[in-house]
Amino acid sequence: MKKTFTNKKKMRGYREFLYILPFVILVLIFAYYPLYGWIYAFFDYRAPFKLSADNFVGFKWFISLVSTAVKRKQIWVIIRNTFAISGLTLAFSWLPMIFAVFLNEIKFRPFKKIIQTATTLPNFISWVLVYSIAYCLFNSTGMVNTVLQSLGITDDAILFLQSSKHVWFTQWMWLTWKNLGWSAIMYIAAISSVDEEMFEAARVDGATRLQCIRHITIPSILPTYFVLLMLSIANFLNNGMEQFYVFQNAFNKEHIQVLDLYVYNLAMGSGGYSVSTAIGMLKSVISVVLLCAANGISKLVRGESFL
Repeated sequence: MKKTFTNKKKMRGYREFLYILPFVILVLIFAYYPLYGWIYAFFDYRAPFKLSADNFVGFKWFISLVSTAVKRKQIWVIIRNTFAISGLTLAFSWLPMIFAVFLNEIKFRPFKKIIQTATTLPNFISWVLVYSIAYCLFNSTGMVNTVLQSLGITDDAILFLQSSKHVWFTQWMWLTWKNLGWSAIMYIAAISSVDEEMFEAARVDGATRLQCIRHITIPSILPTYFVLLMLSIANFLNNGMEQFYVFQNAFNKEHIQVLDLYVYNLAMGSGGYSVSTAIGMLKSVISVVLLCAANGISKLVRGESFL
């Protein structure tokens, strides 16, 4: 009898493994197999020749990143932009959580669905279309300048998109507008799993809606927030390339060029495939270090680790 039970348990384990096997294969193909490309960072690669026809140069491209004062200054500017935009995103990472909390407090379901749909849809719009919207609104002959000039607030058109002022903040605003509703979905799911009896007991004791939010809702979804915060810290250097590629121009390039965009410009613009691979490799290593550091800090502060 015991042997039959053990065999059934093993068969169940095999079936459960087969459930996740396709996803494991996808992760291996798209997340780990591309790491083979790191080898290009150690060769003087020249397209379209095979790697075997190129010279092995060791750490030449890593050293070249800081070999001259001009390159060091360029790297510093890029790191400054990356840290500034990622820092803003990290500092306001609580916004989706608060948005989800207040969205949950809307009792009129049709209005709640409209708000949730309207804030989630921008996530599915490409950055090219987002820039098209920005161009129609904020270019020199766009709607905003037209309204300002017709009201007599300004005589000359304000160059919103061409200005290098407040680039970090405006890019963060566009990113927040695009991702706020989508990022709140995780928190909405976490709120829905909170025991309703806790709220009923609090109301019986005379708790107001704000007190329920403060003492029940927010503490219940904080673990979800910390997990997502850890992932944000791990992706601190990964700003993405598409947003900054479409918004960059000759006027704001110095303030908008982040690490991902710099890697793209190196590879596609000047053919620096090897050096761009070296930067991408360093970025991945630093991301792993940041992930481990965030996990260690969480264990010290909260007494719980994520990994």
